[in-house]
This record gives sequence, C-alpha cells and structure tokens, in this order.
Amino acid sequence: MGYEYEVGDIVKLKKPHPCGSAEWEILRVGADFRLKCVGCGHQVMLPRRQVEKSTKGVRKR
Repeated sequence: MGYEYEVGDIVKLKKPHPCGSAEWEILRVGADFRLKCVGCGHQVMLPRRQVEKSTKGVRKR
C-alpha cells in the first residue's frame, strides 16, 4: 500500500482495540511505532512491519 507515516497522523487498523476504536494516533515513527488509541488513550509500541501490514487507511493531521 505504501503509506507515508508521520507523527500526528491517525491510522485505522484492521482489528479494533478492546475499547471499540480502530483508530490510533502516531506518536513516534521509526523501526518501532508508538501508537495511542483514539478511543481510550492506551499507548502501545509495535514493530513497523506489523503496523504496515495491519493498516487499512491513514488520515493526515
């Protein structure tokens, strides 16, 4: 798909978070991504490859 990821973008992932939201804000970009759930504010670190694989769409800030 080849999305350009930048800090502040909102990514929509295939699987929703247990809180019900499928949208995450990017807080850090690199080999690993730090994502914050838009619904509940929970933060996670995920490898770039996993984020690229499970991204359905990107909304620019």
